[in-house]
Amino acid sequence: MDTPGGAEAPRPSWFKDLFNGVGYLFRGLAWVARRPAQWLFGLIPALIVLAAYAAGLIALVWNLGDMAGWVTPFADDWSSGLRGAARVVAGAAIVGAALFLAVVTFTAVTLLVGDPFYEAISVRVEESQGGAPPEPDVPLLTQIGRAVGDAIVMGLIALLFAVLFFACGFLPVVGQTVVPVVAACVSGYLLAAELTSVALGRRGLLRRDRLAVLRRNRPLAVGFGVATFVTFLVPLAAVVLMPAAVAGATLMVRERLIVS
Repeated sequence: MDTPGGAEAPRPSWFKDLFNGVGYLFRGLAWVARRPAQWLFGLIPALIVLAAYAAGLIALVWNLGDMAGWVTPFADDWSSGLRGAARVVAGAAIVGAALFLAVVTFTAVTLLVGDPFYEAISVRVEESQGGAPPEPDVPLLTQIGRAVGDAIVMGLIALLFAVLFFACGFLPVVGQTVVPVVAACVSGYLLAAELTSVALGRRGLLRRDRLAVLRRNRPLAVGFGVATFVTFLVPLAAVVLMPAAVAGATLMVRERLIVS
């Protein structure tokens, strides 16, 4: 469409940025595919965290019937058919909220547990692109404290959203259509925040500053994060793809978020 002066009106770039964000996950995959040793190196912390999460999810499913009954006491006096339907919906909402929380916090916990591993991978990505920025002059204990604090804050944010999406899951039609899409976008954005924290943190940015950088590039972050979130929903994909996700996030930081 032309402007009154005859020049073509500028087109919004958010759609292009969205797909560029998706592309960074594939670029991360390509980077680790050419370096299988780095991929195997990055699997170690993810496997450790996976074992802990798998135990928690198995326990949840094992007790799902009791939990569904606990959150739907209002259905105790209903007919068996309606009570069963209400508890099936409740069970599905519980599992959905648990998966949302697991996918989002898995990244944060894995990055915390495997910080030396993923920091090393991120540095090697940067070196392969021309050189990594110097490590910030911050004492080790301060770095650890910040990492733990960031993981707790992001975990609480994810928990709040999980509770919200759990409640919205009871809404007819909307709870089974719109809510999952919104949940994927929110969780993708949170995942992008976690994955880019490695490269952004090396540039001396604290959590508030890192989130400000992502807000300025929201479509790019959402595209990368949602692509990662969707692939992480595939069983064991979160473990296999963590090194690639860190590599892709590092490339995105270097090339688009903060050009270095």
